[in-house]
Amino acid sequence: MTQEKKKTEKENKKEKKKKLLVLLDAHAIIHRAYHALPDFSTSKGQPTGALYGIVAMLLKIIKDLKPDYIAAAYDLPGPTFRHVAYEKYKAGRPKADEALVAQIIRSKDIFTAFGIPMYEHPGFEADDILGTIVEQLSAKGGSASGGKDIDIIIASGDMDTMQLVDDARVRVYTLKKGINDTILYDEKGVIERFGFPPKLLPDFKGLRGDPSDNIIGISGIGEKTATTLVKEFGTIENLYGVLRRDRKKIIAVGMTERIVNLLSEGEEEALFSKTLALIRRDAPILFAIPKETWIKDASVEKIESLLRELEFKSLAARVRVLFGMVVDDKKSDNEKNDAMAEKVEEIDQTKLTNAGIALWLVDSEKTNPDIEDILEFTKKDNQKKTLGQSLEILKEELVARGLYRVYEEIELPIVPIIKKAEERGILVDAMYFKKLAGVYRGKLKEFEKKIWEYAGEEFNINSPKQMGVILFDKLRLMANIGTRMKKTEGGARSTRISELEKLKDSHPIISEIVNYRELQKLLSTYIDAIPPLLDDNSRLHTHFIQTGTTTGRFSSANPNLQNIPIRSELGRAVRNGFVASEGHLLLSFDYSQIELRVAAILSGDKYLTQIFKEGKDAHNAVAARVFKVPESEVTPEMRRRAKVINFGIVYGMGVTALKDNLGSTRAEAQKFYDDYLREFGELADYLENVKLFAKKNGYTETLFGRRRYFPGIRSSIPFVRAMAERMAINAPLQGTAADIIKIAIKLADDDLGKNKLNPKTHLLLQIHDELIYEAEVGVADFAEKVIKESMEAVFKRSYLNKVPSVPIIVNFSSGRNWGEI
Repeated sequence: MTQEKKKTEKENKKEKKKKLLVLLDAHAIIHRAYHALPDFSTSKGQPTGALYGIVAMLLKIIKDLKPDYIAAAYDLPGPTFRHVAYEKYKAGRPKADEALVAQIIRSKDIFTAFGIPMYEHPGFEADDILGTIVEQLSAKGGSASGGKDIDIIIASGDMDTMQLVDDARVRVYTLKKGINDTILYDEKGVIERFGFPPKLLPDFKGLRGDPSDNIIGISGIGEKTATTLVKEFGTIENLYGVLRRDRKKIIAVGMTERIVNLLSEGEEEALFSKTLALIRRDAPILFAIPKETWIKDASVEKIESLLRELEFKSLAARVRVLFGMVVDDKKSDNEKNDAMAEKVEEIDQTKLTNAGIALWLVDSEKTNPDIEDILEFTKKDNQKKTLGQSLEILKEELVARGLYRVYEEIELPIVPIIKKAEERGILVDAMYFKKLAGVYRGKLKEFEKKIWEYAGEEFNINSPKQMGVILFDKLRLMANIGTRMKKTEGGARSTRISELEKLKDSHPIISEIVNYRELQKLLSTYIDAIPPLLDDNSRLHTHFIQTGTTTGRFSSANPNLQNIPIRSELGRAVRNGFVASEGHLLLSFDYSQIELRVAAILSGDKYLTQIFKEGKDAHNAVAARVFKVPESEVTPEMRRRAKVINFGIVYGMGVTALKDNLGSTRAEAQKFYDDYLREFGELADYLENVKLFAKKNGYTETLFGRRRYFPGIRSSIPFVRAMAERMAINAPLQGTAADIIKIAIKLADDDLGKNKLNPKTHLLLQIHDELIYEAEVGVADFAEKVIKESMEAVFKRSYLNKVPSVPIIVNFSSGRNWGEI
């Protein structure tokens, strides 16, 4: 073996021994996440958008980079040495939002749970802390022991850290946009991007300045000029040495006399700006390489507990995969089964179901809780209980909060009934879906053609970027309206339907895009997705989640049948594919305007109560009263407006939302809103009292005693508090309606049994205020009578044992398919 080969093998062996340290520029990542992500908050009103971003970024870093060690660097409040040197440093930046400051402070809990040490020092920025750590680990004899055997990656949302890049030993992992699009720069990558080595970035800033930090540079020197000068002459000091010796050499690289004069006059500003831009490497900290890798210092229990507190359920699942507590979905079924057999004890499914319902009733925000939610909630003195012990603790809590009857008499009795409905499933005409798919794909092509015609060119309609160019650059639609359009997390102009609705009257292309999107969603979510889910008998078994919403209503999954659109012909056609079995009919029982009736019952409003007692059309009667015309003279537009505000008021709709839904001016919406509340004064008083009760107690109650909690109603953040107030107004109404239909499910099942109809009549679906059964043709009329009577007698036959102040009416229809009914 030659000496050269021996040397190469030795170097390779040494290279393999190198450990990887990831340094987190905590402030830069948090700031980027805060501005990139929506204003998430917990049910208690705690802002969490930036915290979500930093956890997601941390998990991505761990997965992508597989570091041995991790450390985080922070800024501290107060002036730095740069502020002392230059009073206007970062002067243009607005004061940080309170929500951002709160999350910066809370972010340290995340790093503590992950076992990540944090470094900071008064008077120095996070960049300087990072530069100092890099220096101490330098191969040139830094003070940190073992530094020569460490590779470093700096994770940051700030481009300033690129000046620390050193060959491939020190690299920067930065965010291109949002928090998901990242790029890793070594020295070669920095040169490709800027045209000069990393160490010259401060010189570049010295010439060009940096508006974000209020570093002035030389006025009149832009990015292109600064880049050319740095590429040709290197450091600012060398540039000015050349300038003093022979200014013609500056002109020779394409500079004008004006630029040369600017350089001559701005030497002091350039050198001072470079000083401000230069990352210090001598902060008074002492970095120590941890004795153990980060994963050994991390506390899975602390991480999971913190993520549950922050309500980051999806991130908690990713953490379990990261620590090997759950097997990644990409692994084989055998690997999964082996791992789960080792890690998961046998669970009593009945206890788990009951405990999940109990926890959800105790804390309405904990929808669809799993076993970890249950055990975490009931642990005491940091010790988790068994599932059986947890259930008993939750039962005691139900009694203490007056919720045990809701648990015992509304929720538990319907568990086996819903299970039977899931097991039976609904028959689906797979051939109908196949034909509908062909028709809808043809319509999709037609919409595509119309959109291209309006755009004047062909483009990828599914590309938000290309769509944005067409709408906002070519057609300049945003310039035609006075409304503010939102942007995506990456800063691009949003083309979501909710944003395009703001442009609906500005160009006919918008309605075609909306139609295209609706049709595409119907295809992907239902028409193409449902046939593969059918069993051998072509029946679809959706999963009803009893604890799936905060209001008490059901949700459904695999697929979600609650959201099939019915307002458009395109959406309604999907329902035609759900059919009755041979010799059966589908029976639909739908509560008539149940939430408005509940509003009349709870508020005692005499006018609203009178409308329902007299059996009038509620929207027509309300329109007559608000517009002060006889009911016979109510126009379709008046009725439409009354319908909007009827449902809008009970859903906590404000004047701005009412304006949008009415399609009117704000002044008109405000007058309509005021007129409505004046005419239905007792309803207005009731809604205001609900809001005051929620503010005082932190929760609302339905007529049957179900509670929904609103910790956000006491939030210091205005939009969180306002959102909680709107939801609080609606909660007793929607929650009481949910109670009614759940009680009805049990009563109808009991009565079908008493009348020996159970073997021939089956509950299939629960959709909003509707129950859908399948009955043999010969018993359908009898089943209709039994179920309708059961549903209309809920108040009298429940533990309330009372006759409501307004009649509860159930509408019935039947047919061979869901579309017909």
